[in-house]
Amino acid sequence: MPDLTALPLPAAVLWDMDGTLIDSEPYWMGAETELVEAHGGIWTREDGLAMIGQSMSLSTATLRSRGVDLPDDAIRDFLHERVAAGVASDMPWQVGAQDLLAALVAAGVPLALVTSSFSVLAEPFARAAGVFDVVVTGDDVRHPKPDPEPYLTAAERLGVDIARCVAIEDSPSGLASAGSAGARVIAVEVLVPVVPPVGASRVRSLAVLGLGELARIAAGDVLDLRDVEAAGTP
Repeated sequence: MPDLTALPLPAAVLWDMDGTLIDSEPYWMGAETELVEAHGGIWTREDGLAMIGQSMSLSTATLRSRGVDLPDDAIRDFLHERVAAGVASDMPWQVGAQDLLAALVAAGVPLALVTSSFSVLAEPFARAAGVFDVVVTGDDVRHPKPDPEPYLTAAERLGVDIARCVAIEDSPSGLASAGSAGARVIAVEVLVPVVPPVGASRVRSLAVLGLGELARIAAGDVLDLRDVEAAGTP
């Protein structure tokens, strides 16, 4: 194993939000179910899982195809209202997220939030977290995930080389976006197994990641930590 003290930290760490930093997917699935059922349809857990990480335009089109007889902006507003209310009532941080963010801030590593959610959801979360130097949202780019534009935009705004950044994602579209942008990628398998891009590292929990692991990944190591238990896990 290389001497971790000799390895530089990433130029920046670029974070997905829903499912990666916060466990907001149940709020999205609940809102989708409520909306489809109100229009006489059926929405299953599998349907909800298939929507994880999708752009808002694709999500609204999918819901309309399932019988939701509303314009796209009305669907979007309904989802945002329900999810925002859920997150506001109880910030559902993923295990290990706050500790890792705090360690990165203490080490002076720039942080970006790169999310498919629109600014109406992402900006309040970013303000509450208080750690992000840059926020790139789904309504902030012309080509959302899986296009590389969101991650390239974040790196450009931070003034860093995307190839020296580590991106942390939990969905196929987000992983494709980060990988095609040229970042070092960590796939977090929380709700569903994912097929990450070639060269991506893999974890089941943020709690197994520390500055040493991020330095190794930034240096080019590919780590599979899915079977590693976090410190203190019984």
